[in-house]
Amino acid sequence: MIKRRSLLTLILLSLITFGIYGIIFWYGFANDVNRICEGDGKNTKNFIVVILLSIITCGIYYFIWVYGVGNRLAENGPRYGITITENGTTVLLWHLIGNLICGIGTFVAYNVLIKNINALGE
Repeated sequence: MIKRRSLLTLILLSLITFGIYGIIFWYGFANDVNRICEGDGKNTKNFIVVILLSIITCGIYYFIWVYGVGNRLAENGPRYGITITENGTTVLLWHLIGNLICGIGTFVAYNVLIKNINALGE
């Protein structure tokens, strides 16, 4: 069983801990994605690796990772009898274009990922 996640908890605890909780949150999130989607032949990278590769690639790898996680969750929905309409493209567009709306796009993208993993985890 995976831990049920919340966007509000992520935001509040990340602010209180100066971002440390955010790293812990996404680290656990990646592990849960690998557990839920086990057997599909793919592997979601550990978030520490994502941070390091994002530093090397000037942030580009993070967008590749988010896109891949969104697609992986959407592809594994039918295995659990769940239809997930938001895929990696939706998450990526919210991250890139949605940030033109005062940065709100990132939070919408996070909410999509959290909502999808919570649905698959139940």
